[in-house]
Amino acid sequence: MKVTAGATKDYPVDLSHFNIMGTAVGAVGVKADSDVAVFPAVNIGSEIGNKKKIKLKVPVITGALGSTEIARVNWEPMAIGASLAGIIIVVGENVCGMDPQSEIKNGRVVNSPEMARRVKVFKDWYQGYGEILVQHNVEDYRLGIMPYVIEKLGVDAVEIKWGQGAKDIGGEVKLPSLERAKQLKSRGYLVFPDPDNHVIQEAFKVGELKEFERHSRLWMVDEDDFHQQEADLRKLGAQFISLKTGAYRPADLARAIKFASDAKLDMLTVDGAGGGTGMSPWRMMNEWGVPTVYIESLLYKYAKQLAAQKRYVPALAVAGGLSLEDHMFKVIAMGAPFIKAVMMGRATMIPAMVGKNIENWLKEGQKLPKDISRHGEKPEEFYALYETMKAKLGKDFSKLPLGAIGMYTYLDRLAVGLQQLMAGARKFALEHITRDDLVALTQEAADVSGITYIMDSDAKEVENILSGKASGKAKSKKSSAA
Repeated sequence: MKVTAGATKDYPVDLSHFNIMGTAVGAVGVKADSDVAVFPAVNIGSEIGNKKKIKLKVPVITGALGSTEIARVNWEPMAIGASLAGIIIVVGENVCGMDPQSEIKNGRVVNSPEMARRVKVFKDWYQGYGEILVQHNVEDYRLGIMPYVIEKLGVDAVEIKWGQGAKDIGGEVKLPSLERAKQLKSRGYLVFPDPDNHVIQEAFKVGELKEFERHSRLWMVDEDDFHQQEADLRKLGAQFISLKTGAYRPADLARAIKFASDAKLDMLTVDGAGGGTGMSPWRMMNEWGVPTVYIESLLYKYAKQLAAQKRYVPALAVAGGLSLEDHMFKVIAMGAPFIKAVMMGRATMIPAMVGKNIENWLKEGQKLPKDISRHGEKPEEFYALYETMKAKLGKDFSKLPLGAIGMYTYLDRLAVGLQQLMAGARKFALEHITRDDLVALTQEAADVSGITYIMDSDAKEVENILSGKASGKAKSKKSSAA
């Protein structure tokens, strides 16, 4: 795969149908003083986990970077950028199974140079914030990758994957050779068309067939099986366990949060329809699943119901076409107080890819594209944090790929943007964001989300102010440090 792409369908309600509410009164989390309540004072850090606490400098999780070629070649800048920025980076499904150099004995992975490389790159640059999280799907489970990554590679944060928001079948990659197709079929994957069929082999030989597709199997969710997996992972030594689910029907979302609650998982990530990295069948990416706003609205409803029953609610994260700081604020507010981070796929990948391409062009002496060269001809001219990172890393800066600087700079932009939006709402830490910090711009958006319609916002407070029953101080907004 050479490009990334998301869905192009317009949904009746999306995040643009909500606005963030600012106020001119008070401050929550710091002293209500114009010299204190400044936007750089906003704390956007987050902490996720029970036994193992993962601290995030920026409340972001990368979309799963699995066995696609685009994930493999961009892993180094992304892993380094994630470790320096203090976010969670996810190793997606099928990495060990797709690794041509993997050693598999008795149907179990005993060595995967590619997985080992991915873990090592992150750990070599680890700064104490963020984490590397390794997923497993059906094939990964059968190949025994969890015993390998936990016991041999020292990974202690893992994720059970039910699906994603871009497709309702298993993961898919293209295979350019018959030999590769046959190898992956022998490892237990579904390969289409069948590379062992002599008719298909002849079609490939004469050029009628250009490539094969490797697909992952559908996960058959079963409650007993789920709890057995969770117990097995803890027995192996996993300290942090999350569940990633896709844009399935509401009953499946209810299963996900209920199972995660009963197992006291550290995190549940829910991926809404509309995102993806381009490897889905195009019509599937556009036409299946519950879109992000709708699925988060259901997720909030279910989490609130569990909380009302005094049941455990894991930290929640939401994905699905998110890329900017206003998306972050809206997602966190819409699911408050349960949402602890947002997941971004293509958004975090693109600055790493662009930086890697720039580095290659410069090394090869190629002319930079106009949209880059208009900012300058050297990295220090078009990366705003180039000198900052150079001073921070010292001698290690020379080892830093440009893609990592690109990703770090992008995450810094998100961080500052989120701080500014939060300061305008007078919320100086993530835990102070509430659903009242949003309004719905249409009645339909209000009906879907439960967020107040803009013309009804603050209605009671407005009446009290105008009738003289209130002094004009912001109701429910504390004016001193919380």
